[in-house]
Amino acid sequence: MKKILLRFLVLLMFFSHDGFSQEIQEDGTTTTIEAYLDSAGKNLDRMNIDVAHKQLVQALKLSQDLGHKQFIAQTSGLLAQMYFVQHDYQKAEKEFLRAIKMQDNIEDRLGKANSLVNFSKLNNVKQDFEEANENLDEAEEIYEDLGDSENLGIVALNRAVVVLNSTKNLGRALHLLEKSEKLLSGGSNYYEQSRVYYYFARTFMHTQDLKRAEEAALKAIQIAEKYHYPSMQMSSNLMLSQILEEKGNFKASLIYLKESNSIRNTIFNLNQQAMALDANTRYGVDLLKNQMNVINEINREQERTLQFNKLTTILSVALITILSLLTLSLYKNNHLRARANSLLQKKNAELLLAKENAEKASLAKAQFLSTITHELRTPLYAVTGLTHLLLEESPTPNQKEHLNSLKFSGEYLLSLINNILDLNKLEAKKVETMDTSFNLKKRINDVLIALNKSGEDKGNKIHHEFDEAIPKRIKGDPLIISQILINLIGNAIKFTENGDIWIRVKLAKKTPDHVFLRFEVEDNGEGISKEKQNSIFENFTQGSMQINRKFGGTGLGLSIVKNLLDLLHSEIHLESDLGKGALFYFQLTLGYIDVPEKKKAKLESEVILSNEIMHHKRILIVEDNKINQMITRKILEKHKVICDVADNGSIAVEKVQNNKYDLVLMDIHMPGISGIEATIEIRKFNNNIPIIALTAVTLDDNLDQFYLNGFNDIIPKPYKVEEFFQKINNYLVKI
Repeated sequence: MKKILLRFLVLLMFFSHDGFSQEIQEDGTTTTIEAYLDSAGKNLDRMNIDVAHKQLVQALKLSQDLGHKQFIAQTSGLLAQMYFVQHDYQKAEKEFLRAIKMQDNIEDRLGKANSLVNFSKLNNVKQDFEEANENLDEAEEIYEDLGDSENLGIVALNRAVVVLNSTKNLGRALHLLEKSEKLLSGGSNYYEQSRVYYYFARTFMHTQDLKRAEEAALKAIQIAEKYHYPSMQMSSNLMLSQILEEKGNFKASLIYLKESNSIRNTIFNLNQQAMALDANTRYGVDLLKNQMNVINEINREQERTLQFNKLTTILSVALITILSLLTLSLYKNNHLRARANSLLQKKNAELLLAKENAEKASLAKAQFLSTITHELRTPLYAVTGLTHLLLEESPTPNQKEHLNSLKFSGEYLLSLINNILDLNKLEAKKVETMDTSFNLKKRINDVLIALNKSGEDKGNKIHHEFDEAIPKRIKGDPLIISQILINLIGNAIKFTENGDIWIRVKLAKKTPDHVFLRFEVEDNGEGISKEKQNSIFENFTQGSMQINRKFGGTGLGLSIVKNLLDLLHSEIHLESDLGKGALFYFQLTLGYIDVPEKKKAKLESEVILSNEIMHHKRILIVEDNKINQMITRKILEKHKVICDVADNGSIAVEKVQNNKYDLVLMDIHMPGISGIEATIEIRKFNNNIPIIALTAVTLDDNLDQFYLNGFNDIIPKPYKVEEFFQKINNYLVKI
């Protein structure tokens, strides 16, 4: 009887210490997450992408289970850096914005500053230099408040990179690099120290101070080799090779070039091994041992004190009584529980079957859309390409009229394909909203620039009215707002000929935390009848059959607008009379940031590349479709390009190995080896030739594999000829 009582009391003591045990467990999990994040950051610097990704997935799961917002935000920031390294800039931007938003909400100023600095690197790559400087300004203010001199050095370094890429002000760049070198010296951030000397070398090379450039490049290599940063080793060796070539030391230049290429191959062929045992397992075992030691100590103490306790008999009787009542209760309810469990198992089986069927249907739908998109875009490329060629061959007025009709039909079909894909994403709830700061006026200007030519083609004048009382920095989702305006303005252009279109943004109300903005898109085109206004926002719906026949269109643009505004907790309104134009308007409640007026350094205007760059350049076209071969070749040869053709990936690999080309246009789906496999083979012996994917596949979920396997860029078919030439010229100009 005494032994039973002792066990009962031990159990009571054990459960009374449950809170203490949980606290120990939480501390252990926190330590595990910190270890994962620290290791993942180091692996990213060392280009161990697969290992870093697995560690970040584990850290994110543990952080979410723990509800630790600071760790979740930190994980998002590191994921953004990983996507940035992989050239998946869209995913990187989403993760940066998510991290900054969370860090702002929990007032993690240091974490937010780190995310802003890394986000500025993405701005720099995308040539959004104004945004990059604004992010660096905000980070610099935080670091100055915290007295963090080392991170101020990193800010100075990234500001120098922005200057080199935008204004080419070498004196300003050198001043910032010297400031960065001074602030980083003596610290432990050896990766950034290596970057400082790399950009010193680059700047000195521009000033033709080749001696100091060589010294700086050697320092960058020394640090990168000592602390195992392969990406910096590769870049610094390539820079030193270029410096030595400029000095005329071709033999040494070749040695460093080979070293750079060797490191590049090592990075591409990193052995992706599974991670070692989960650190959390070790922590869990240690915690369990500690917990059992505490319990054993409690047991020994209770046994000593209860040996002489006269209440043993009374407590034993109470324990037996309680156990008897519990046994009786369990016995009475056992049959009922068995029946309930049987019913639950049956229902669970039915739910699992329904879930599997739904997932199969969703997968089939996604596969169908992917397949049909490729199959439609391939012949559509032939239609648009041949139309472009024929329009350039001085057709008769009658022929030109027919060709313009053909061009319109091709653009209509492409618009239908893209709208169906967008609507499918919205209905599948795959669109996430962001809450980040951005320049609303600049966003709207970008949209108008993109649509200006379409408006001019129909003889329309676009008027833009923007309330200057609106704060410069708005907090919201810039991507969704841009897509809403593109659809509304595009709709106005489509149904207006030789008319006027007004885009207005007005400040309706302003509070200390929010602004209430009214957006209007008005035209004096065809208008919409009253009876059709209630159904105009449904899928595949237009004002009337006559309007559909006259203007075309998919009838999906306004449905997409309605779904996007639902995500932003708003709705679209319409005022219109048939024949008198239409006014679409909606209101958004957005946060804002008061930005003090500062004098911004004016960036040099973007260089517009001439198509003369293509003259006499050698381009290999890898394409199995004979019609597409002919179209691409004729478009290029009109600009004096020397073209060669490969019918499949195997021939392409052989031609690149035996001939000198300035650029390769690579199709993806081909007989034999695919375009991706062919690119992997080419990168084994040639890492310098630009390879652009010219493909009709859907890119939304496949961008990472293109960049990771050696492609420099992607042009989806069918394309606009101006964008096609611009992307090609961007790489030919570097030759």
